[in-house]
Amino acid sequence: MSAPTVYDVAERSGVSIATVSRVYRTPDSVRAQTRERVLEAARQLGYVPSGNARGLASRTTGVLGLCFPDYSDPDTETEAAATDEDDDHAFMLYSDQIIRGMERAARRHGYALLIAASLKGGPESLVANVAGRVDGFAVLAGTVPTADLEVISRRLPVVMVAGRRGIDHLDHIVVANTDGQRTITRHLIEDHRLHLLTFIGGEAASPDAEARFTGFQEACREAGLPVPDAPTMRTTMMTQAEGFRVTDALLDRGGERPQAMLFANDQMAVGGLHALERRGIRVPEDIAVTGFDGIPLSRLVRPPLTTVRQPMRRLGEEAVELLVQRLADRDRDPVSLMLPVSLARRASCGCG
Repeated sequence: MSAPTVYDVAERSGVSIATVSRVYRTPDSVRAQTRERVLEAARQLGYVPSGNARGLASRTTGVLGLCFPDYSDPDTETEAAATDEDDDHAFMLYSDQIIRGMERAARRHGYALLIAASLKGGPESLVANVAGRVDGFAVLAGTVPTADLEVISRRLPVVMVAGRRGIDHLDHIVVANTDGQRTITRHLIEDHRLHLLTFIGGEAASPDAEARFTGFQEACREAGLPVPDAPTMRTTMMTQAEGFRVTDALLDRGGERPQAMLFANDQMAVGGLHALERRGIRVPEDIAVTGFDGIPLSRLVRPPLTTVRQPMRRLGEEAVELLVQRLADRDRDPVSLMLPVSLARRASCGCG
């Protein structure tokens, strides 16, 4: 059975080929009702938009893809510009580290890497920019709707990176988020005798942030402390600016000050450190602060940030390995990997 073409989609949806093309390349130029009709026809047919027809047919583009939301953090970039640190690596964020790992592994296997990091124009545009140009691709959780991944995975190997698997037949790789947060919370409770803890989470739709909150809850339960139903504060973007904002908002509430603030990632924790410093609140003497991820910036801030290190580069490397294995054997059973994490004890919690 031959792969469905743009002609098939146009015929089924009752529009011109040019309209189908615009839906994928410039979706805002097409009326919403028409756009949805075209996308639904594409889903039913299992159509993958192609920017390289030869590659789609032969699977020999020699390129692997990576799709993820734009996690850029202007505050981190500003901090990088203002520091004397010469190593650009010091200001690499979560996605930067994954990219570096994927690039290294892809090069080892003779592949190039195509990256789509912007959701401008919607997830359909992101898929259109990548799926037809690669032999297979990795997708960071939450980037592409499950329905679209279902369609693409009929034609191309797809590896889910982080978050929940979502689709049972896809390969999946994640880190031990719950274990890591449970460990760092236990450290504050057992080693530093802190009991008034507050957790700053991301949006509820972030599976990694929610898994970390679960680890926080488990550690509190084990220690006989109150177990909150939800994070004390949530952010919509897990950036320095949001960490600064929610720290201010939390302290403005008044009442008893927490002994420790546990942030769902390092970027927010760095923003929290800046907010506390501006208020004259000492870390860790007045409040302990922890993060999660282990981005290089976490060791450069003052005080250095206690955090959970996750193997970000290895995530990228393992994603490529899974794609290469899947390309060699499309019928093998799906693989789900969980990579271990480690605790980095630093001054922000009171460790030397």
